[in-house]
Amino acid sequence: MLHWNNILSFAEKGNPTPPDSVVRSDREWREQLSEEEYRVTRQHGTERPHSSDMCVSFEPGRYACVCCDNLLFDAGEKFDSGTGWPSFTQPATVEAISYHLDNTYGMQRVETRCNVCDAHLGHVFPDGPPPGGLRYCINAVALKKI
Repeated sequence: MLHWNNILSFAEKGNPTPPDSVVRSDREWREQLSEEEYRVTRQHGTERPHSSDMCVSFEPGRYACVCCDNLLFDAGEKFDSGTGWPSFTQPATVEAISYHLDNTYGMQRVETRCNVCDAHLGHVFPDGPPPGGLRYCINAVALKKI
């Protein structure tokens, strides 16, 4: 189980080795993704809060990266954070996600990306429920349920 100190260590000292690598040109990403998927995942955008039914859906299943199908989260780790974005307590595997310090907009945050294709997913915060205390706040458009 990951805790905040693990996340900070990854962001500052290096991420887990990815299980695979997917690299595409900008043109290929634009052809594969919708305009909103491209804006969020490839340009580090953020979707509007409460813009997806994924926030209130708690059916069993798993969630993969919309760009490369890398397994990211299990629905068993999903919870209602009230933030307007799907939230999870833990990734599917330690290697699924990479972490990057993000000091944009006058805040200090940790950005989460798909560790296989480098797609922007969202951010992780240390204010989640026990026992891990993590809240992965993820753009729904970056995910697909499998």
